[in-house]
Amino acid sequence: MTKRLINSKLMNICCLCLLYTQIQAAEVTLHENNISGLVTWISKDNGFSIELIQLIPDFVRAIYSNHGFPPEEVERIADYCIFGSIIQNTSQQHLSYRVADWRYIDKNGKTYPVKTKAQWLEEWRKVGINFSWTLLPESGDFGVGDWQQGFTTIQLDRNEKFDFIYTWTLDGIQHQGIIENMSCAPANLSTNLNAQ
Repeated sequence: MTKRLINSKLMNICCLCLLYTQIQAAEVTLHENNISGLVTWISKDNGFSIELIQLIPDFVRAIYSNHGFPPEEVERIADYCIFGSIIQNTSQQHLSYRVADWRYIDKNGKTYPVKTKAQWLEEWRKVGINFSWTLLPESGDFGVGDWQQGFTTIQLDRNEKFDFIYTWTLDGIQHQGIIENMSCAPANLSTNLNAQ
């Protein structure tokens, strides 16, 4: 074999090893509640853990109605695909995130930004709502073991599958993760329970 051919083969092997490492780095697990059928996705990768829990619209309605939101605003929020989200720094280094950098991709391959807490708060202020709880903070700087929780909102048809792309920075290096084939909670639990 010539030196050029050997170098080419070694380069291909190295590229395959790197690709394998990147694919194997993310650990995504799926948990389905045996009673409700609701799904939780958990992804752990490079010191960052994110958990996304399907929330049904009636739960969302109950939360915001209980805090005095006008009925039309409650319905507008409940129309979104909402996930309870828990993120955590599982590394021994500084970690940060920005929801403004997160995206989701619909079945047609179109990419959309995830709506941030600041965007929701601005819309709510315009209709006289002064409330900031429940939503995932739009950014965070985490020390070792720090965590955060709140709602993540996706605006898609409830029956549509999508891919969720999230980013974080660990010790100054940006990383990206993806959870494929996610779905919104059903419109109500009876639909889910009847399907079982």
